[in-house]
Amino acid sequence: MEEIFRIKTINRIAPEGLALFGPYFQVGPDIPNPNGIIVRSGKVDTDDYPELLAVARAGAGVNNISVDKATRQGICVFNTPGANANAVSELLFAMLGVVMRHIHQGVEFCKELSGLDDEAISRAVESQKTKFRGAELAGKTLGVVGVGKIGVMVANGGVQRQMKVVAFDPFPAIENIHSLSYDVKLTRNLGAVLQQADIVSIHVPLNQKTRGLAGREFIARMQPGATLINFSRGEIVDDEAVLQALDAGKLEGYITDFPNSKNLSHPRVLASPHLGASTEESEENCACLAVSELKDYLEYGTISRSVNFPTVESIPSGACNARLIMINKDIPGMIGFASNIIGTNRINIASYLNESNGAIGYNIIDVESPIPPDVIAQIEAHPDVIRTRVIPCHN
Repeated sequence: MEEIFRIKTINRIAPEGLALFGPYFQVGPDIPNPNGIIVRSGKVDTDDYPELLAVARAGAGVNNISVDKATRQGICVFNTPGANANAVSELLFAMLGVVMRHIHQGVEFCKELSGLDDEAISRAVESQKTKFRGAELAGKTLGVVGVGKIGVMVANGGVQRQMKVVAFDPFPAIENIHSLSYDVKLTRNLGAVLQQADIVSIHVPLNQKTRGLAGREFIARMQPGATLINFSRGEIVDDEAVLQALDAGKLEGYITDFPNSKNLSHPRVLASPHLGASTEESEENCACLAVSELKDYLEYGTISRSVNFPTVESIPSGACNARLIMINKDIPGMIGFASNIIGTNRINIASYLNESNGAIGYNIIDVESPIPPDVIAQIEAHPDVIRTRVIPCHN
């Protein structure tokens, strides 16, 4: 009989994604003691789930998940980079257009004319429209900080709008660089971006190094009168520093998807209510990708787009009776250790795949006969083994 996996959903997950789980998964918001969790923005503390094997975030950031705890517990954490990139990019340019052309102020002005006759409205519009004169994006310099999936799409979007685009990323992924327009100037110097750009858009994950990244020093290096955009995470920007820069005229405006009690009251802050990925298409894309990642991991032990485990993809061979997963600290000798125990117990290894991300070693060991519990116990007794799983092969 196939194993039934218990999947807990946190937040609304697009039904198009959940439909991919199939009959061997129990899925819902009230599933007790889950093997897997799929989540959007809700908090996940992995200490709360003793039989948890994996968490899939239907989105890019994972700061709402206890990733460090998960790693120590042998719990794989996935995200869905790029699935919401178009939604974020479209909203960003829409908001930027609103600010550059003073559209929000112009719309409010028009609302105030309600009740006047057409002649009076026409006179008011002609006499006041110069107050809302704006500027075009074409010819402006866009600085993009972080060229992940979203950053690449924003940079390319700037090129499409006839902007000069300069981008910074200290460790750019090759696959993302290949997607970057040839017209984007990529630099390893953050200062070069800040000093050139009329508009600076931040697209980095939230971690200890990026928390408060856009603070006083960051803003001081920007051009006078520049506009700052944050569609990453609220904590990446120091709101006090931004507000002081706006009051001093150092910044012309601040566009953010993360409103709070500090920034909402300032007239030159335009905030949207965390709408970056809130489209039907984005939610469906994220859900489908997250479900695919979680399903493959639970059924086959394979990994793609994990934030804490290495990428490991392998199809069981025809000779496979069982697939042993060994998760361990990345230290020398672990492959030999596991192979020796399996061989000593007269179990033939059909294939052995090991990958590492520098901290975690992940092993997929396909064997040709059942693995007795005492063999698993011997492997788990090693102090550097974090977790094991046995997945039956069904050929």
